[in-house]
Amino acid sequence: MGILNRNRDSFYSPARLLDDEPAFARVEQMIAEGVDVLDVGGVRAGQEGEWVEADEEIRRVAPFVAAVRERFPELLISVDTWRAEVARACDGAVDLVNDTWQGADPALVEAAAELGAGYVVSHTGGLPPRTDPQKVSYPPEPDGVVVDVLRVLRAGAERAVAAGVAPTSVLLDPTLDFGKTTAHSLRLVRATADVVALGYPVMQAISRKDFVGETLGVEIDDRLEGTLAATAVAAWQGAVLFRAHDVLATRRTLDMVASIKGRRPPLRAVRGL
Repeated sequence: MGILNRNRDSFYSPARLLDDEPAFARVEQMIAEGVDVLDVGGVRAGQEGEWVEADEEIRRVAPFVAAVRERFPELLISVDTWRAEVARACDGAVDLVNDTWQGADPALVEAAAELGAGYVVSHTGGLPPRTDPQKVSYPPEPDGVVVDVLRVLRAGAERAVAAGVAPTSVLLDPTLDFGKTTAHSLRLVRATADVVALGYPVMQAISRKDFVGETLGVEIDDRLEGTLAATAVAAWQGAVLFRAHDVLATRRTLDMVASIKGRRPPLRAVRGL
């Protein structure tokens, strides 16, 4: 899942593509690099940066995803939002609704069902949208966060199916960093198989996040290696979709994991023959 942010203040500056032509060029590049899903958002996730009202979010996102659908009809498109009105404004153009704030708008899952789209169930510890975590705890530590994530994701998946989303189109996202400490996010990467065991496809949004930076003591621009290491660990345990800024590097990492697991033949295997 390639990330494209239609805002000026995304935490990773290369993903900021508010102007249309650079954004379309980036979509073409991601397709060439092996992207499967394009995730388009119009609002920064964290509390820093400008506040964006729903009508402005719609202006940033809806016409663009409609144009992407017209230009790239085979590409799967996701809209990254917590607002039902934004998802509905993208009717006819999106395949997936990426609910980034654990159902903060209860109508969003219903909007996904109305659109015939898939739906990403997230876990943010009950925080309101764009809230950075402060003194977060999931007792008993260190494993309480896994218990809480499994509980919330199971309930969210059941609610999505009850709202009319196809069970095969419900994705689970442990939502690393959101409502979590670095220790929580590390524990959840290690517990990816437990999330997979809930029986729905699992998405991991690891790319260049703070838990990677804090673990390695590096800033955003130097978080690729840590991102790919965590990606490989989660992929080995069965996660199937990865939200990524660095599409080509992530694609190669996932292909290598798949080949080691015996699920993908090497493109060339002549050594020693």
